Amino acid sequence: MNRMEFRYLPMTEQDERDMLETIGVDSIEALLSDIPETLREQASLAAIGAPLPEVDLVRHMTKLADKNKHTKSYPSFLGAGMYDHLSPSVMNHMLLRSEFYTAYTPYQPEISQGELQAMFEFQTMICELTEMDVANSSMYDGITALAEATYLASAQTKKKRVVVSGAVHPEAKDVIRTYADGPGLSVDYTDVVNGVTDVSDLDLTDASCLVVQYPNFYGRIEDLETLAELAHEAGALFVVSSNPLALGILESPGALGADITVGDAQPFGIPQSFGGPSCGYFAVKKSLMRKLPGRLVGQTVDEDGKRGFVLTLQAREQHIRRDKATSNICSNQALNALAASITMSALGKYGIRDMAVRNIQTAHYMKEALKAAGFNIVDEGPMFNEFVVDFGRDAEEVSRHLLEHGMIGGLPLGTYEGERQTQMLVCATELRTKEEIDQFVEVVGGMK
Repeated sequence: MNRMEFRYLPMTEQDERDMLETIGVDSIEALLSDIPETLREQASLAAIGAPLPEVDLVRHMTKLADKNKHTKSYPSFLGAGMYDHLSPSVMNHMLLRSEFYTAYTPYQPEISQGELQAMFEFQTMICELTEMDVANSSMYDGITALAEATYLASAQTKKKRVVVSGAVHPEAKDVIRTYADGPGLSVDYTDVVNGVTDVSDLDLTDASCLVVQYPNFYGRIEDLETLAELAHEAGALFVVSSNPLALGILESPGALGADITVGDAQPFGIPQSFGGPSCGYFAVKKSLMRKLPGRLVGQTVDEDGKRGFVLTLQAREQHIRRDKATSNICSNQALNALAASITMSALGKYGIRDMAVRNIQTAHYMKEALKAAGFNIVDEGPMFNEFVVDFGRDAEEVSRHLLEHGMIGGLPLGTYEGERQTQMLVCATELRTKEEIDQFVEVVGGMK
């Protein structure tokens, strides 16, 4: 091996021998002796091939990457929780400053003021969007934040029954159900009528909370005010999972009666990547502040009266007695929260509103174009940037056909609901052009 062909050698053969001798074993295999043979990987790594010089390796990996079909080269109409939105160029320039991307836990506030202030600004902007009193400095993602919200509601109300709208994202339902197993919570689901939560037969008896999504999984706008009244009349908390960009134009959950508002900050500058990582937000009324999971950054003054920021009201199990902890979440998504903060700051409150309006206009144009081409819009009604269309044929087939014509289609709903094989959840964000939408309609129209 020519060592000059590699810029990073983690360990030489002599290093390996020295380490094995120090810990008193003869081989790497001896370190694996506690793992049963049946659980060990038996295949040889020889198929990977010999090590390549850096230039050849980069060339090889680039060829593999070029086989991918992605949103930089294909217009995407796929949403369902992970969206293709504008990311201001200033975001990456700020985010990739070394003091941000190397930061970890700001336990020493005297050397972490920059990161702490960034977290505080994130909390502040989330509170402004949701009209809630307090927000934490982020969660792993929107779905786990929603599951944590059911924990908080159950701890607050001392009730173990969680009621979830049937129009909540199917993957969120799965995570809520998984979380519920630990403390022994029961999870029930409401019916869905015309694409929204059915309020005519809503059973909230002994419920700790009612969970809804806004806009919901099918893209529809829920009547939060009515749902909040029903939840509160039953003594349950009202939990709303909301797309924060939509709150640039929709009435906020806080103003409509939400006790807890959670969601995913991905629409604000966070890349789709392969479905993550992302950043969840979690906001509550002031009365629930001390049960807020994760980290909370507070603003204070030092002994000289200068403004400063600190981690405060920490109720995680690593800080207080385990039986008193509100959550076992032990970290957050500070870097992605910073990306969202930079994006929100760059757009400004009027920019966020304009961006939200553009989403509504773009999706409305696409919906009308599909209707004009003879396709059926399922459960038509108020929506943000997603809606369900019935193509009258297998939606997976439609998706493959679109890909062959250089477009990424929406989500075939048969993925989650067997009776919806011909239906697709289509998303049109502010990045989709009239030409791209017209091409989409032309391509699917040609399949008739």
